[in-house]
Amino acid sequence: MQVADLKRLKDLEEDNGRIKKMYAELSLENEVIKEAFQKSGMTC
Repeated sequence: MQVADLKRLKDLEEDNGRIKKMYAELSLENEVIKEAFQKSGMTC
């Protein structure tokens, strides 16, 4: 691997980490919203 390849790999790994974190946060938010709807008797 060349230096440019290693930098690209590092950048992609950082992007992947950010996307995974964003997905986890959105999934948690979605679950909270679902619970709120269920408790209020509404469906989504």
